[in-house]
Amino acid sequence: MKGLILSLLCAFAAATSAHELNVRTNIGLTADHIPQEGVPRGTLKGPFEFHSEVFEGTVRRYWVFVPAQYRETNPASLLVFQDGQRATNPEGSIRIHQVMENLIARGDMPVTIGLFVTPGHKADSYPDDLGMSNPNHRAEEYDALNDRYARMLIEELIPVIEADYHLTDDPEQRAIGGTSSGAIAAFTAAWERPDYFRKVYSGIGSYVSIGFKPKADPVQLGGQDYPALIRRSAIRPVRVFFQDGTNDLDNEWGNWFLANQQMVAALGYANRAANEREDTGPRYQFTHVWTDGVHNDDHPGALLPEGLRWLWQDDR
Repeated sequence: MKGLILSLLCAFAAATSAHELNVRTNIGLTADHIPQEGVPRGTLKGPFEFHSEVFEGTVRRYWVFVPAQYRETNPASLLVFQDGQRATNPEGSIRIHQVMENLIARGDMPVTIGLFVTPGHKADSYPDDLGMSNPNHRAEEYDALNDRYARMLIEELIPVIEADYHLTDDPEQRAIGGTSSGAIAAFTAAWERPDYFRKVYSGIGSYVSIGFKPKADPVQLGGQDYPALIRRSAIRPVRVFFQDGTNDLDNEWGNWFLANQQMVAALGYANRAANEREDTGPRYQFTHVWTDGVHNDDHPGALLPEGLRWLWQDDR
């Protein structure tokens, strides 16, 4: 009997907590994830291989999405998305190029070139048998709190794309996103280089201690340090859409859902403190959607159309 009462109390507490957090349920793919009649078809090109000098000895694959509305005479916005092998999977949960195709046609986001990149792999060539699996240099690139990944994109890979396409030079029109460690990589790119990236899509973000190296000299910070950094550092002019699930991971690296709530709370505090100081500088723009999801691409993929609309809602 005591066990039954305890179970009921736990269920009630969970339901109350979910209600207070406004947790969304029954999340699934939308019409924006499938081809729509009358929508001009864009072109997904790739995969191509790219060898980095910033991450010496690594090779990665990337895809480029060119919307039908692109014209060389007009600079296109840019959206970079991590884990490109999963993001471009037509049977997967993200289907990023299909979402972009539909949103661009509807005017919900500007004409945007998509660059979808895998993590690096330590090898001479990218393995054909990896499929949707993670390359072996993912954590070193995605979970580290430094500017190397941003430098690889900005100094090495994006110039390759710019040789073929007319891209914007407006940081307000450059977005970067990802899921899990790909999300923290996106946030880090904007944190380190807000002069270049100012829009971030973060799904099930790994703002936990995967990248924390306490025995390194000097000590390397991890994602768990971001809330403190945000609270104590100058505000970056970035705009962030967060998604995470109440059933996300809880392990030796941290609790993902708590970590994402800490990120949102830290951004809110930074804005409040700046307001109290009557600081005339920028403010963080951010929103979040909490779901009942687990640690996979299902919910971040399903919410991608909503997130991209929100990121560009003031620019249309």
